[in-house]
Amino acid sequence: MTSTPSVIVFDVNETLSDMSPLSARFVEIGAPAELARIWFAALLRDGFALAAAGGTAKFATIGSEILRGLLRDVALTRSLDDAVTHIMNGFQSLSLHPDIADGIRALKSAGMRLVTLSNGSDQVAESLLTRAGLRSDFEAVLTVEDAPAWKPVQAAYDYAAAACGVTAGDLVLVAVHPWDIHGAVRAGLGTAWLNRTGEAYPSYFAAPEHTITALSDLARQLK
Repeated sequence: MTSTPSVIVFDVNETLSDMSPLSARFVEIGAPAELARIWFAALLRDGFALAAAGGTAKFATIGSEILRGLLRDVALTRSLDDAVTHIMNGFQSLSLHPDIADGIRALKSAGMRLVTLSNGSDQVAESLLTRAGLRSDFEAVLTVEDAPAWKPVQAAYDYAAAACGVTAGDLVLVAVHPWDIHGAVRAGLGTAWLNRTGEAYPSYFAAPEHTITALSDLARQLK
């Protein structure tokens, strides 16, 4: 991409939201903290498998059913139903990463249109942005609940472009997930990999156009 984009598209889970507090919720139900990461990876795995086979299901449906399997043999401090509810409700109380608010304001000041594109629910994304006082900065909260497929299937990115009334080349996806960056590149979007951890980008995925360590860096790179 050589021209300045008009729309910045944000992944939500882990990109905007800090999901680390979910580990404490696992401990509160009697499960090990490290099960949080295992669970989220399994959730994405099954969502991707459905998408690859031409199907789809809601994030909460997949997440709840995987939790039931993972927690079945754990000595829980409450009933299985209550434990699953406690974990899933944790999404409603997550906060933004510290770099997000300043980055959003910088992009808005630069005249960018801002939207989300999440594999999760619109309710979770709406709640996250509203609690952070940033909902009014976003033109739309888009999720794959209204798209033909989960990211990283091209149809998800095509849906975002159509919803914004632009071509794919007018969008830049911001995400911490290399798989999301890869899908966006293949769909014709510009990309910005938000690398907060300093890890290496996988060589088998299409490379991002921009690599940033904090969202506030993006507005400067797009000038």
